[in-house]
Amino acid sequence: STQFTLWDIIKSSEIDWCEDNYRHSEHVVEFFNTMSSFVFFIVSPIMLYLLHPYAKERSLAIHTVWIMMIFVGMFSVYFHMTLSFVGQMLDELSILWVLAVGYAVWFPRKLFPSFIKDRSTFSKLVLLITVVSTLSSFVKPTANFHSSPSVCLFISCTDQKALRLAKLSVALWVLAISCWISDRVGCSFWQRVNFCYLHGFWHIFIVMAVAYGSTLIAYLDANYEIPYSLPGLQYWPCDKWSVGLPHIVLKGTSKTQKRC
Repeated sequence: STQFTLWDIIKSSEIDWCEDNYRHSEHVVEFFNTMSSFVFFIVSPIMLYLLHPYAKERSLAIHTVWIMMIFVGMFSVYFHMTLSFVGQMLDELSILWVLAVGYAVWFPRKLFPSFIKDRSTFSKLVLLITVVSTLSSFVKPTANFHSSPSVCLFISCTDQKALRLAKLSVALWVLAISCWISDRVGCSFWQRVNFCYLHGFWHIFIVMAVAYGSTLIAYLDANYEIPYSLPGLQYWPCDKWSVGLPHIVLKGTSKTQKRC
């Protein structure tokens, strides 16, 4: 009879990215994909710090987005290190929960369904849908897998600095999703040219895309929810560079000013 070892159970994911397995380490299945996941641990704490003045004024629940991004990084490291089914599910579901938290804290109140009167009720609805989606993912895991990179951003704004941030956000999303798709459907080509690391670049671009996109959404939200705080956009580590990590400053207070 066939016997299954613990390793057979652990290394059980049906997904195998283009990078050669165990090429750089006998203990790590996909070395570059694993190492590139550490970008989550670098950017997330910085964004938590940069967005704190806005979160403190608006809602500390905002921090949940970037706390969840740290978990995305943890599960991404585990998944690419082992290519296990458990790692795959944790990786995909953590992305689902980041999106759910984003909807709960940032979805415009004016677009709530008519039967929902406040954000608390809307958040509970989002939580219910996310729990159902999480449970259904164990029945049909590929459904969540294929929907993960499909995120679009639509804005209506005349602020030139916000429009520039929107363009950069879209560019980063396009780069990230292009890397993800190319790694999946063009693997044979990348193997021929000995460059099988596009999924690793997806990790880097998607973290930056989330940083830019979430800051843009937060900026629009701040103008709608807390306009008295006079929100503005700046870049860290120095606004004069107009490149870096975007964040919100509340010009109505002096505590939020970040210096180069």
